[in-house]
Amino acid sequence: MENIKLAIIDDHKVVVDGLISMLSSEERIQVLFAVQTADDLIKNLQNGCPDILLMDIQMPGKSGIDLSYSILKDFPEIKIVAFSSFDDSHYIKQILRNGAKGYLLKNADRQTIIEAIIEVADGNNYIDERLKSSLLQESIFGHKRSMHDIPLTNRETEILRLIAEEFTNQEIAEKLFIGLRTLETHRLNLNQKLGVKTSAGLVKQAIKRGLIN
Repeated sequence: MENIKLAIIDDHKVVVDGLISMLSSEERIQVLFAVQTADDLIKNLQNGCPDILLMDIQMPGKSGIDLSYSILKDFPEIKIVAFSSFDDSHYIKQILRNGAKGYLLKNADRQTIIEAIIEVADGNNYIDERLKSSLLQESIFGHKRSMHDIPLTNRETEILRLIAEEFTNQEIAEKLFIGLRTLETHRLNLNQKLGVKTSAGLVKQAIKRGLIN
């Protein structure tokens, strides 16, 4: 049986290192490369494609959801498994619609991660067992997110209000005592949740949905 060639992209080095260590003893899985940015991913893909790409969906600059679409457009033979801390059906559906074949939660244990990689490599889809129940309920009973039911964290709500008040990224970061990179991640999450790309669109949707006054 041939080895499964795996690539990893996650902007947190500790996550990347942990995954490499976790999978190092699995004979069937060969880690080709692990990167932390979209640019480095593209460069590595030019030199050879993995069978499976384990991809974080929460990255600064370009989300894994958007990146998955562009990757599969240029490298359709790659099978993407999303790797995320988000258990919201909104994210799951988005990246699956963009062509991903699997969705794993970041707190999955070693055996679950290996099982997901092998299942997808064998031509199957894989959804973390803990997510299947909520997805099935939504599918059967049609419980869709209402226009006003957007689950923002307290921090996201704070940031949204400051954006609406026209504070710059630097000013928001200083006011909330957080780093610029952390702020960019929060803004990316807000854009994904509200389905927008710009600050103007973000504020417009937030007001429309009653998230801010």
